[in-house]
Amino acid sequence: MDVNTAGDTTTSQYHDRTALVLYGSETGNAQDVAVELGRVTERLHFLTRVVEMNSINPDDLPAYSVILFVVSTTGQGDLPANTRAFWKLLLRKRLPPNYLQQARFAVFGLGDGSYPKFNWAARKLHKRLLQLGADEVYPRGEADEQHPDGVDGSFVPWSVDLRRLLLEAYPLPEHVSPISEDTLLQPKWLLGFAGPEAKSSNSMGSTTTSESREVLTRLPPGDLLPINGSITATLVQNTRVTPSTHWQDVRHLILSVTSPVQYAPGDILTIFPKNFPEEVDQLLTLMDWTSIADIPIQFIPSNISVDVQTYPPPPVPHLLSYPKLTLRSLLTHYLDITSIPRRSFFSLIAHFTNDIMHKERLLEFTDPKYVDELYDYTTRPRRSILEVLQEFKSVRIPWQWVANVVPALRGRQFSIASGGALKLPTARDEASGSRIELLVAVVRYRTVIKKFRQGVCTRYIASLPVGTDLAVVVQKGSLNIANSSLSKPAVMVGPGTGVAPMRALIWERFAAKDEMQTRHQTALGNLETIDGKKGCSLPSAMGQNVLFFGCRNNDADYFFRDEWDELRRKGHLEVFTAFSRDQRQKIYVQDLVREQSSLIYHLLYKLSGIVYICGSSGKMPQAVREALIEVFQGEGAMPREKAEAFLINMEREGRYKQETW
Repeated sequence: MDVNTAGDTTTSQYHDRTALVLYGSETGNAQDVAVELGRVTERLHFLTRVVEMNSINPDDLPAYSVILFVVSTTGQGDLPANTRAFWKLLLRKRLPPNYLQQARFAVFGLGDGSYPKFNWAARKLHKRLLQLGADEVYPRGEADEQHPDGVDGSFVPWSVDLRRLLLEAYPLPEHVSPISEDTLLQPKWLLGFAGPEAKSSNSMGSTTTSESREVLTRLPPGDLLPINGSITATLVQNTRVTPSTHWQDVRHLILSVTSPVQYAPGDILTIFPKNFPEEVDQLLTLMDWTSIADIPIQFIPSNISVDVQTYPPPPVPHLLSYPKLTLRSLLTHYLDITSIPRRSFFSLIAHFTNDIMHKERLLEFTDPKYVDELYDYTTRPRRSILEVLQEFKSVRIPWQWVANVVPALRGRQFSIASGGALKLPTARDEASGSRIELLVAVVRYRTVIKKFRQGVCTRYIASLPVGTDLAVVVQKGSLNIANSSLSKPAVMVGPGTGVAPMRALIWERFAAKDEMQTRHQTALGNLETIDGKKGCSLPSAMGQNVLFFGCRNNDADYFFRDEWDELRRKGHLEVFTAFSRDQRQKIYVQDLVREQSSLIYHLLYKLSGIVYICGSSGKMPQAVREALIEVFQGEGAMPREKAEAFLINMEREGRYKQETW
C-alpha cells in the first residue's frame, strides 16, 4: 500500500511556529477534539504539542505562538479534574493584569444544553485569560451535546474558520504550502514488537507467524488492568432488578473493597470495560493480524531526538512499562473498537486503502460540507468502528498504527448508590473494608436501521459473575454536598437510575442526623425538656427528605420500592411516585412537583432547602426546572421574572444542584 507520510521534520524546521493545544476532559470527548485541533495546526507547519492542562505551568504560555484550549464542563459548571491545578494557578491573586499579554489564544468548550450552567467552564476560562491580558485570536466556540449533529455540528465549522484565520495571522513563506490532507501525518508513537521479534517491526505488514490463541470462553478475560489510581473491588452481587419480560435490564451491583474507601453522595465509580473475544477476533481476521496477535509488543516513539520532558505520552500512557501487552490484549482491554467513529477516523483510514471508490467515499465523510451525511452514517444508526471496517473491506490498517487510529477504551462513570450505613462492609469483607453499590441500566436497543446495539460497558457489567475482581476508580462527583447541607431540607428528583445518587444522599443524611442527635443528647446529658421527657429532639424540619421518583411501571422498574416503603412507614422519608405507563394519561416527575407545590415552596423558599435533580439529560431537567419556577410563581405570588431570579439565586447559593447523563 502506498502511504505518503509527513514526519516531525516537516514542521520542526519552522521553530518560530509553535502551537500548544490544552484540553480539560472528564470522559475523553474534549481530548478527542484537542487531538483533531493538533492535526490542524500540524498541517499548518506549527510545531504542535497536545497535552492536558494540568501538565502545563501558565508561566510557559507566552512561549508558544498560539494556545488552543478545549475544555468540557462538568457538574455545576465545574472544570474537569485534569484542569484544576492549572486553573488554581491562573486564579492567583498576585498575578498582574498583563501576566499573559504575550499569549495568543482561542477557546472551544464542550457542554450539555440541558444544564443551567451550559459551557460554564469554557466561559470562566475565557474570561480569566482576558483578565490576565491574553490576546484572543479567534472567538470562543461552544458545542452542545444536545445538538442534532452532536459535537461536530459546532466544532467542524468553528475549526474550519480557525484554520483560515491561523493561516492569515501566521502566514507561511511563499514557497511553503499547508500539508495536504493526502499526506498522512506521522504519529508521535507507533507499536513495535518487543523482544526478539523487534527487528521486523518496521515493516507495515509482518510475516511473523504465531499460532493464534484459541478462545476458550466467549467472555472477556478477567485480568486486572494496570489503571492509575485504581483500587481492587470484588463483585459480591450482580442482580437484575427488573422482570425478565421488561424492556430494560437494570442491575443492582454490590462491590466490596478490603480497605476503607472514602466517598460522599454524588461521587462516582469508574469501571473500565473490555471488548468481547468475538469482536476482537473479527477485527484481527479482517485486518489479517491473527498470526501476530499474541506476540509481545510495545509503544515506540517515532522521534527519539526530541526533549523527553516535552514529548507527548503514548495513546494509552500507562502501558509503556506493561509487560503483557500483545495486539490481542490491546484490542481487548484498551481500544474502543465498537465506538462510533469521529470524522478524523475516516480521514486516517482513507490512507490505508487502494480502492479508489472506497477512498473517495471515506474522504466525503471528512468534508465539512457533508457533516449531516456523516451524522446519518455514524451517529444516527450508532454504526461502530468495527462495522465501518467490515463495510470498507479494502482498508488495511498497519498494526503499528492501530492505537493512533482507534480511540482508547475509556472507563465509564456510574453514580454511587450507597451512603451512610450502606457503606459498611459486607459480611465477606474485613472489618475495615467498604461497600460500594451501583444501579446500572444495561444499554440494549435497536437502531433506525433495525440493528441490535449494546453499550460496551454495561454489556460487560451484565456478563460479570459474582467473585470477579475489578480495577475501579472512585472519583469525586459534582454535587459537592457539604456536611452543613445535610441538616437542611432536601427535595430530591431522581427518575429511573437517577435515583442512585439520591439513595446515597438519603442514607448519608440519616447517618448525619443520627450523629447530630447523639451529639446533642450527649451535650445536654440527662437534662429534662419542658415536656418532662429525657433527652432532646431536633427541630422537625431538620433533615426532612422528600423524594420524587418516576419510572414506567410500578411493578417493573420502581427501584428500591421496599426500601422506600419501610423508610416512609418510619417517618424518615416522603416519597411521591410517577408511573408514566400505568394509566392512560402519562405522568412524570415534573407533574408531581406541580401537585406538591405547597410542600416544595415551604421547604425551598421558607426553610432554605436544597433541590437535587439527577437522571437522564434531555427534556427532564428543563421540565423540572420549569415546574419549580411555576411553584414559586403560584405559591409565592411572584411574577415569572422574580421566580426565575429566585431559582438563579438558589444556584449561586449551591441550593440547586443537577447531575444528569
